[in-house]
Amino acid sequence: MRHELTDADLVARGYAVTHPSGAIVLPTEPGWHELIFASSGVMRVETGSAVWVLPPHRALWLPDGARARIVMHGRVMVRTLYLRGAALLGQRTVAVDVPPLLRELILHAVRSCPLERDRPEHRRVVDMIGDLLAVAPQAPLLLPGPTDPRARALAAALETDLAAGASLERLAAAVGASRRTLERLFRTETGMSIGQWRQRLRLARALELLAAGQPVTAVASAVGYATPSAFTAMFRAQLGEPPRVHLRA
Repeated sequence: MRHELTDADLVARGYAVTHPSGAIVLPTEPGWHELIFASSGVMRVETGSAVWVLPPHRALWLPDGARARIVMHGRVMVRTLYLRGAALLGQRTVAVDVPPLLRELILHAVRSCPLERDRPEHRRVVDMIGDLLAVAPQAPLLLPGPTDPRARALAAALETDLAAGASLERLAAAVGASRRTLERLFRTETGMSIGQWRQRLRLARALELLAAGQPVTAVASAVGYATPSAFTAMFRAQLGEPPRVHLRA
């Protein structure tokens, strides 16, 4: 008689749930790394120190011990893999682009889970996923969070003020620090100027709104652009294609 499987017998487990809009924390257990992926829909993944927006062509590697809060924007088909053993992408959280072959392997693995250590066909699937992850282009950190209390306060103010577009001098004064001091903090802690960080914030929010079905005109206004053409120009400069083409892809 076949014995009941334990974690020690497995190399992968799957999580396949379609979630409505809202926030969740995926179930986690010690000893398992996560490859967070959605076959459709857009997720905002918050790890405490940073925020990623994950459309269906991108996945997030979350090593054992790391935790994340996930915000669903509209209906999201989450297809996450839990992997046991060596950290395929190391011990830091990394976003990677997911080409078509890797996408199909992830979906196949999730459908076939649990994958057993002693079954060669299961090990081969995990090994192929590992090989493709190793060469997958790493996606840049979309929105690194500052840690200094003054910079964090300004980041919160920028998010609240996204549509209004108040001057940076006024927002800096409101948090009790000079623009010069805050610029230094943002460059040191995020690698970006305040203006660059605000643009990334606008892009992140725009992806969420577009995924929820908002028209481009409404999204442009919601993220602080006076015209849809100005918003489309920014979107194309950042992602290489206009909003409608990006979402259709």
